[in-house]
Amino acid sequence: MGDLLANAMPLQGLIGGLMIGTASAIMLLGLGRIAGVSGLAARATGITVDGAPRPLSIAFVVGLPLGALLVALILGPVEARFEQGVVTLLIGGLLVGFGTRLGSGCTSGHGVCGMSRLSARSLVATATFMLTGFATVAAMNAMGLGQ
Repeated sequence: MGDLLANAMPLQGLIGGLMIGTASAIMLLGLGRIAGVSGLAARATGITVDGAPRPLSIAFVVGLPLGALLVALILGPVEARFEQGVVTLLIGGLLVGFGTRLGSGCTSGHGVCGMSRLSARSLVATATFMLTGFATVAAMNAMGLGQ
């Protein structure tokens, strides 16, 4: 268990979580909109015309890496490692993108915003995300691809 947490960055995680929660609360309380990143990204890129106003969507999506940069400047860089390689990362990203369209939302929309509102649809979606993640890790470990 010690090796598992050897590279943990709890302070950065706490600050990131607080920033996500604050942004979500501002969107919901200030604009009456859910801060689902997949929906905001789809609106920002013009994939959909529904949702938040496009300038707001663009500002939110641009603010995501800027927020990460701000945390890195204050606390130092966050180490990201992709042990399985870029191809696996790209395939995973495409599958997540497909899943967010299929599930009408992503972990931020369902997991952060929907769960906090006790949305039944979001409770089911988040349970599905988690169970699928557990199954994927178990399958990768069984195939010797885990860490």
